[in-house]
Amino acid sequence: MMMTELPLDHVRTLLAVVDEGTFDAAAAALHVTPSAVSQRVKALEQRTGRVLLVRTKPVRVTESGEVVVRFARQLARLERDALAELGMPSEGEVTRVSVAVNADSLATWFLEALARVPERDRLRFELLREDEKRTAELLREGAVMAAVTSSAEAVAGCSVRLLGRMRYQAAASPEFVERWLGGASVAGLGEVPVVTFDRSDDIQDGFLRELGFAGASAVRHAVPTSEGFVEAVALGLGWGMVPEVQAGTLLREGRLVALAPDRPVDVPLYWQQWKLDSPALAAVAQAVAAGASAALR
Repeated sequence: MMMTELPLDHVRTLLAVVDEGTFDAAAAALHVTPSAVSQRVKALEQRTGRVLLVRTKPVRVTESGEVVVRFARQLARLERDALAELGMPSEGEVTRVSVAVNADSLATWFLEALARVPERDRLRFELLREDEKRTAELLREGAVMAAVTSSAEAVAGCSVRLLGRMRYQAAASPEFVERWLGGASVAGLGEVPVVTFDRSDDIQDGFLRELGFAGASAVRHAVPTSEGFVEAVALGLGWGMVPEVQAGTLLREGRLVALAPDRPVDVPLYWQQWKLDSPALAAVAQAVAAGASAALR
């Protein structure tokens, strides 16, 4: 006989271990013994026939564990929504909504979009900043309920919709252009200092490849905040691909010069979220879509 049922107390215990990081911490949060926590996780692994956790400190979730963790979070979300609809929410309870979002969206339009969510919904947001190419991974792992991502391919169990396109312009300070490029030419752009967000940021390299270069210079300044990135470019540390919405004022003020105004780079952004009939998620999705419509192309 196949044992396919997942006991809910075991599923919740696994989620507690993941969130707390250790078996002892999960036991304290659940008000049970560490032995009970260990037994529940082992029983769940026996039922699924798979290893769900790597017993490190903190614990790491396996690929199979990600499936169960995602199910556990969705189950908790549905339970809270059901209690709210029945008029039985915990006293003073505020609904947590976790979202993965890329740094440029976070620095420009995303927070204003969240401000559109009606206060009556009593939500508290937990935002995880990650590159738009990797935010879907957090959704797949069950770490978040929704994500702003560049991936059009829906994560299993999620819906996806296009939000719009974030436009980037190659830009540099006038002083940088004069010193390194001898004017506004991009002929030597692949050999001069460049500003990147971090090691995974390849938009500058992609832009150069479109122009026929092999890639950007080895002199790469990594500035891992959206605001800091733009300021570094404006101060002349290097050139970089600056979001259009952030570049506008600096271009008008003369602090930045567009290096190739006729060659913008558009990055499509998508909203992915769990396929749940959840009022909280629906309210956030509606607000994000409205905010993106006003800010993105």
